[in-house]
Amino acid sequence: MGKLKVTTTKLQDVKIIEPTVFGDHRGFFEETYSDRDFKEAGIDFNFIQDNQSLSSQAGVLRGLHFQRGEAAQTKLIRVVTGAVLDVIVDVRKGSPTYKQWEGYIISESNHRQLLVPRGFAHGFVTLTNNVNFLYKCDHYYDAEADGGFSFKSPELGITWPIDFDTAITSEKDANQPTFSEFEKDNPFVYGEI
Repeated sequence: MGKLKVTTTKLQDVKIIEPTVFGDHRGFFEETYSDRDFKEAGIDFNFIQDNQSLSSQAGVLRGLHFQRGEAAQTKLIRVVTGAVLDVIVDVRKGSPTYKQWEGYIISESNHRQLLVPRGFAHGFVTLTNNVNFLYKCDHYYDAEADGGFSFKSPELGITWPIDFDTAITSEKDANQPTFSEFEKDNPFVYGEI
């Protein structure tokens, strides 16, 4: 039924996906995921877990998170209500885009989806109240493989549209190590995960 517009980004293997949206006076309809259409577009992952989070206020900052080793996950993210600045960082040593980051506005109104490959740290800040954030994963969550580093890591130079003193974060995210501290034990090797 619908076809996909797929845009590559400066970060290797990262893609922005825009499904066809059919709108009229009643609202809209879109296929948010079709295995056939994604495969035809060269996106062939076996997504096995769906996750959803609700952030009730603007200024909620979640991240930067990833799964280590064999538990690394490819994620296909989208926003059903509200808007976020979604930020990803390439943590695959040896990748041509290692330590580089990009941010993308993902919202209910632009209908974009973001394909985040294995070996990327991921986080977002809510730009509106009541953000429903959904994502598919190609590997089950493994608490033992959970990892992350600080969204404030100065060596990355991420431009967040929020003052860190007013950001609403979890205790875990507020106390993550800097990227430099994380980098000492970076488990990811480009091409091997």
